[in-house]
Amino acid sequence: MTHKAKFILVGLAGLMAGAALTVNLSAIANKDADTALPIEELRAFTDVFARIKSDYVEPVEDKKLITEAINGMLTGLDPHSAYLDVESFKDLQVGTQGEFGGLGIEVGMEDGFVKVVSPIEDTPAFKAGVKPGDLIIKLDDTPVKGMTLNDAVKRMRGKPGSPIKLTISRKGVDKPIVLTLTRAVIKIRSVKSALLDNGYGYVRVTQFQEHTGDLLAQALDKLYKDNKAPLKGLVLDLRNDPGGLLNGAVAVSAAFLKPDSLVVYTEGRSEDAKMRLTASREHYLRPMQMDYLKGLPPGVKDVPMVVLVNSGSASASEIVAGALQDHKRAVVMGTRTFGKGSVQTILPLGNGTAIKLTTARYYTPGGRSIQAKGIEPDILVEDPNMPSEEDGINIREADLDRHLLNSTEGDALPGKSNNVIKAPAAEPGQERKPLTLEPGEIVSKNDFQVNQALNLLKGLQILQNR
Repeated sequence: MTHKAKFILVGLAGLMAGAALTVNLSAIANKDADTALPIEELRAFTDVFARIKSDYVEPVEDKKLITEAINGMLTGLDPHSAYLDVESFKDLQVGTQGEFGGLGIEVGMEDGFVKVVSPIEDTPAFKAGVKPGDLIIKLDDTPVKGMTLNDAVKRMRGKPGSPIKLTISRKGVDKPIVLTLTRAVIKIRSVKSALLDNGYGYVRVTQFQEHTGDLLAQALDKLYKDNKAPLKGLVLDLRNDPGGLLNGAVAVSAAFLKPDSLVVYTEGRSEDAKMRLTASREHYLRPMQMDYLKGLPPGVKDVPMVVLVNSGSASASEIVAGALQDHKRAVVMGTRTFGKGSVQTILPLGNGTAIKLTTARYYTPGGRSIQAKGIEPDILVEDPNMPSEEDGINIREADLDRHLLNSTEGDALPGKSNNVIKAPAAEPGQERKPLTLEPGEIVSKNDFQVNQALNLLKGLQILQNR
């Protein structure tokens, strides 16, 4: 199957409660047909199946037993492989279009509980104050312990307007926190933009969806028109972007790189899993689709750039940050990223269900595997309003059970940047609070990391004019 026929899954760990995952539709190939079947293990499986059918306290349908066996095989591999029933498969396909129902939480599993990786902006979870690192221990009055991640996500989804009660355990808080959220249709415009200052643009990518590349081109065009002159600098904000469609990541990278520059390559056991994706139209456009990057404003390829990342920047976000960093096209600023460096393929099973199977690792143009390591910023700038690295609250790929090791260096972390910008110290006893946006604002004027990015760009402009 050619790349043009594929959608590649490079989304974050786990599933989203009303948030998008990404898809790679591919046929199942019998690549190991000559491998001998494990007769003894299959005999044990059939013995267990028969024993449950005959002796379990209540009758169990064959379909349920087989489905749970498939699910167990996949979830036992790594945190990202999973069985998708009919409903989950449909939700996944709908999610890539940027509209879906739910709460707006990126979640994973930890110790049997649902762990919040990141609430999505402008969603019920974000507005209710759900925070990264929160453990969801009850959904309504039902304990989460013992549920699969799919089951928990299904419970959090539902009819828009219907309520659900979340009981949350939060580090540093003695008693459980009970929040009642109202489900909503989550509509996410994946690209937001604004002028930060005279001549300096800001673009935030919240997820990599079907139309992200096109929306980015529109945002850049508007910035240049609103500024009425070429931009002096640009901030690309990928903080808390959980990933998404691979062609979206290639498109965003291609907007700023020279034509045919290598964006990312993948390595896996099968030939289909080995790809080299470049900043060329065939790697980010569908067949017959018009090239929305063709008419980008002059100067986009050369405008000084800062890319903002943090521990919530994952997968497709890391592909973009790594590509721009390796090509020395942008300065990466913020904190170390999530470290999701594996590719999942969605393999339809023909009955409306599918399996999500990890099939490859991806690598930056310079040959770095991000898996379980992440992208280390060129300039380390922590967010003073969020937990610091030392607090140990930020969840990353390396913290997930059964995560894949980095193919080149195990889980050894990259060396930390020697360039560090310290945030102002908090007042004694002052609680960290997320920044709030005024109506109509895209980015807060008090966002420390954005302001540091702007300062750097202004400094570069002064040096350039000398």
